[in-house]
Amino acid sequence: MTADLHEPMVEAKNGSFKWSRWGRFLAIFVVAMIALSAIQEVAGTTQLTSSGTWGAALRLTVPILLAGLGGLYSERAGVVNIGLEGMMIAGTWFGAWAGWQYGPWWGVVLGVVGGAGFGLIHAIATVTFGVDQIVSGVAINLLAAGAMRFLSVVTYTIGTGGGATQSPRIQDFIQTFDVPLLSPFLQSIEDKSWFFFSDIAGILGGFTTTVSWLTVIGLLAVPVSSWLLWRTAWGLRLRSVGENPWAAESLGVPVLRMKYWGVLISGGLAGLGGAYLVLVQAGIYREGQTGGRGFIGLGALIFGNWIPAGVLAGAGLFGYADALRLRQATAVHALLLLIAVGLVAFALWKVYKKSYGSAGSMAVFAILFFLWWLTTDEVPTEVVTATPYIATLLVLSLASQRLRMPAADGIPYRKGESH
Repeated sequence: MTADLHEPMVEAKNGSFKWSRWGRFLAIFVVAMIALSAIQEVAGTTQLTSSGTWGAALRLTVPILLAGLGGLYSERAGVVNIGLEGMMIAGTWFGAWAGWQYGPWWGVVLGVVGGAGFGLIHAIATVTFGVDQIVSGVAINLLAAGAMRFLSVVTYTIGTGGGATQSPRIQDFIQTFDVPLLSPFLQSIEDKSWFFFSDIAGILGGFTTTVSWLTVIGLLAVPVSSWLLWRTAWGLRLRSVGENPWAAESLGVPVLRMKYWGVLISGGLAGLGGAYLVLVQAGIYREGQTGGRGFIGLGALIFGNWIPAGVLAGAGLFGYADALRLRQATAVHALLLLIAVGLVAFALWKVYKKSYGSAGSMAVFAILFFLWWLTTDEVPTEVVTATPYIATLLVLSLASQRLRMPAADGIPYRKGESH
């Protein structure tokens, strides 16, 4: 009997049963939720699964997700883009200016255009003139920061409510919505504080309450990117350029044009992430507002193995850790126990895969995190502040062995030359 993805288990040829892909996902989800609920009970907190934490995590995830997806398009075309931070900075400024002048949706449009403009500069430098991609990316970051300061000085003059380091406050936000019927139902289940069921309701409630339409657009970018890159001829050409541009050239693929498309889309998505910071989260542009999210987006891209769903997972990890830090600093202490349990699960998986060295190192770290949780009542403020970055680095270190970047990523290309 062939496997049906809609059934939890399917019958194998030998009469036994094996888990389908969706069955495995459901089983992992249930086990993870039971473990998370138990950890929350032991740690004496409600913030690990509260709707407030997960709603904040969603809002903090989206700008990093958009930056990571931007890096995905560029690197799938073979161009390293560490200028994502600068492109996000441009998105914040242009998004704020247009939102202040014409309304929030014009802010979205101009944020995308601003990021794409710096993407075009990066493409001209690296694709046309062969400038080192790392040098160009660093220059983009420095240029964007300086250019936005200059534009603020000449635009937000006395009387506008802005200044050299910030814009006037934007009066209109992009509208938010609650999912009818579902949102109040989930809230009622969460309020009952039932083990497991209230925790699931809290998580789902965070995704269905006070959701911005721009958040929906950001999340839809994941399936759209998966379809575009892996289900269309255009996506096949773009990915072929990132794997072997000389072979793609021999098959008639316009390599230079595809690289331009990749970097332009990269800048536009990063700019959209910057506009999101202004139009959804803050309502105002402030210098330094991106806070390194462009670089975190690159981390999410690497963690996600250059795949859209993986980028979402990496961005979600950072967003959740950051939301937990902002919601309740003491809940970060419970995160130590969660990390210890997660490391034990990874260690058991490595044992199953007969990778005993990795399993041993993970077990050691699991013991250290457990002892840290057991012997303390709180986490130092400095560690709390750095929690999202520490969590991201920890997961990246665990995932490093399974990563595969595009083969020609970062390799200079000249039309007509062959390697």
